[in-house]
Amino acid sequence: MNMRKSAFAAITTVAILSFSVGGQMSAADRQFKDLDNVSGKEKIISLKDQGLLKGASDTQFLPSSKVTAAQGIQLISGGLQLSLAAIDFNKAPQASGLFTHVKDTAWYAEAFINAHYNGVEIPKDIVPSKTLTKEEFTHMLIQGMEKAGALPMIKIAPANIADDSELEPSYQGSIQRSLVYKVNTLDANEKFHPKSEITRAEAAVMLYNALEYLNAHTKSP
Repeated sequence: MNMRKSAFAAITTVAILSFSVGGQMSAADRQFKDLDNVSGKEKIISLKDQGLLKGASDTQFLPSSKVTAAQGIQLISGGLQLSLAAIDFNKAPQASGLFTHVKDTAWYAEAFINAHYNGVEIPKDIVPSKTLTKEEFTHMLIQGMEKAGALPMIKIAPANIADDSELEPSYQGSIQRSLVYKVNTLDANEKFHPKSEITRAEAAVMLYNALEYLNAHTKSP
């Protein structure tokens, strides 16, 4: 699969679902009016102008709104084109058999299934409506990114993270790799802010950065 073509194209479908409260969004064929002073504004606009990202309305992206687990996992699964194409099943898997609180008829159910079988660690008892923290979204995005691009294991010199003591230990590796991939950066005080609730703007920029890395480092067949 040509990641240069497929990774960006995949966002079109997920963008319609990933940031909406109820799973649907209106067409954003006009400029968003609420991105002034938003970090990553150009990246959000770039995705929108390519038809790859849609807002909560024609003129609103709601960049500071928080991202739920349902929205975040849909964004990761669809944006990275995670699928079950290479996996054989005797019986098609159901979301309810994998996750306690995910109904099989939910608009995000397929995304949860695809992410799960592509190595993204999602807690069995995750509540889809819960807001994701920056470290939770990062951990899942990096796992999905590495699977989608078949990225090799890398040896890194860990960056000095000023608030390292606040990190969930099991997420430390993913967070460190996210800095190497330039999916994330530390702030001026070298802090990551792992427990902060991730916003729509932050999630969109992180996915953009992940796809940029894949495009630059994944060879065409």
